[in-house]
Amino acid sequence: MNPNTNTETRHENNLETNLETNVAVKDVEMRSVETRTDDAVEASATRTAGLNLLIIDDEVTTRNLCRDVAADAGLHVHLSATTEQALDILDQYPIDIVVTDLQVPQIGGLELIKRVRALNPEIAVIVLTQYGTIETAIEATRLGATDFITKPFHVEEMRTKLDRLVHSIETDQENRLLREQLKSKPGFGGFVGISPRMQRVYKLIQKVAQHNYPVLILGESGTGKELVARSIHFSGPRKNKTFAPVDCSSLVPTLIESELFGYVKGAFTGAQHTKQGLFESAGDGTLFLDEIGDLPIDLQAKLLRALQEHEVKPVGSNERIGIRARMIAATNRDLESAIRTGGFRQDLFFRLNVVQIKLPPLRDRKTDIPLLATSFLEKFSDPARPIRAISEDAMRRIMAYDWPGNIRELENAIERAVALGSGPILHVGDLPSNLQYNSSSTERVPDVDDLVPLEALERRAIFRALRETSGDKLAAARLLGIGKTTLYRKLKQYEAGRPQA
Repeated sequence: MNPNTNTETRHENNLETNLETNVAVKDVEMRSVETRTDDAVEASATRTAGLNLLIIDDEVTTRNLCRDVAADAGLHVHLSATTEQALDILDQYPIDIVVTDLQVPQIGGLELIKRVRALNPEIAVIVLTQYGTIETAIEATRLGATDFITKPFHVEEMRTKLDRLVHSIETDQENRLLREQLKSKPGFGGFVGISPRMQRVYKLIQKVAQHNYPVLILGESGTGKELVARSIHFSGPRKNKTFAPVDCSSLVPTLIESELFGYVKGAFTGAQHTKQGLFESAGDGTLFLDEIGDLPIDLQAKLLRALQEHEVKPVGSNERIGIRARMIAATNRDLESAIRTGGFRQDLFFRLNVVQIKLPPLRDRKTDIPLLATSFLEKFSDPARPIRAISEDAMRRIMAYDWPGNIRELENAIERAVALGSGPILHVGDLPSNLQYNSSSTERVPDVDDLVPLEALERRAIFRALRETSGDKLAAARLLGIGKTTLYRKLKQYEAGRPQA
């Protein structure tokens, strides 16, 4: 069997898995020190699918060597021996990366860099330079080159620099796409999300906003129930009227009646003046009763009468006052179970439940998580020290987590990460500790009393550092506070101890 066929089959399987989540979260495999396994080659090809690279060098050997390294990384390769031919290719194809020798014939490498940057500033440029021409390479960097490699170069050096550059390009592309999605179709009203379940919620909001009947919003804590109520109010004919939210769980039970229905002077100790209740003060607007499942059973009967009769009786008064406000209620409780146990009135449930909107938990709409995370990143990022992107590994951890606190928990996590991050990319280490270790993997946070071998802790730290730096060993060594030679020695030690296939 052709080995390429096996690679293509695995590649297609990976693409099918990625399409299930419809988000730009890709696998990044760890490489061994001296060899690339078939799985690592496949993962690289999956990551770089669609990127075009142009190699410009008048030496056939160098062109072919660069071509083989780039093809191994999954890039679409174009070759050129002259700058004139290179400019023709740049006109015809959407080139993402240019690898060029500085001594290339005709107009020369430096002038070519100027033209490439003028043509498309987004194109990344790696220059190839001979020993003794470092000053020229520095000039190329000043003109916009991303990196340079001194000839003759090692294949591993070229591979590492291409991988790092591709990772940077794709991270930028993914975050640019997310930002465009946020601008073009962010959701509805103040919502962010385009998943099918949320689309159904948006349609319900649009329909009920134009009517006056009661709405009951159900959903776990942190899913955005108040945002639904506000969207209904501000999308309908009452948008210029009062929106009066009240959290029933935060009110003192003995004061709920007076807060909702009002009271007259002298109704109880401390009632020194007459006060309007929330029903009356809402006027022609909307009264939003959040966590209505926490309302005491005796108040539920009075609320039911107010909704049926469209009037309330202030505490201490014998007169009834007509009310015109629309009623929207919400709860994170299971009201049907509460009815069975006597904790909630069935007749009030029927009165409130004319239209029911049930919000899905965040774990059931994971395709919206990248959009939400990016929107919170933009919300909390400091303009003076912006964090513009979320690393692949960090996004993978965010996607793998179940978010029991839903959107509120995600927002708090991103706010914390932005506060601790140094930018411009948010990494796993910036996330809360419960997200830094993937519960679906074998890696876990050791318990305080666990006795863990020092070598195991050292190995875990080194490989995490390599993941954080996308395989850049020098950067990983700096992150760990050790020398590059020490890192190479440790990696060789781990490789030697790995069981042979």
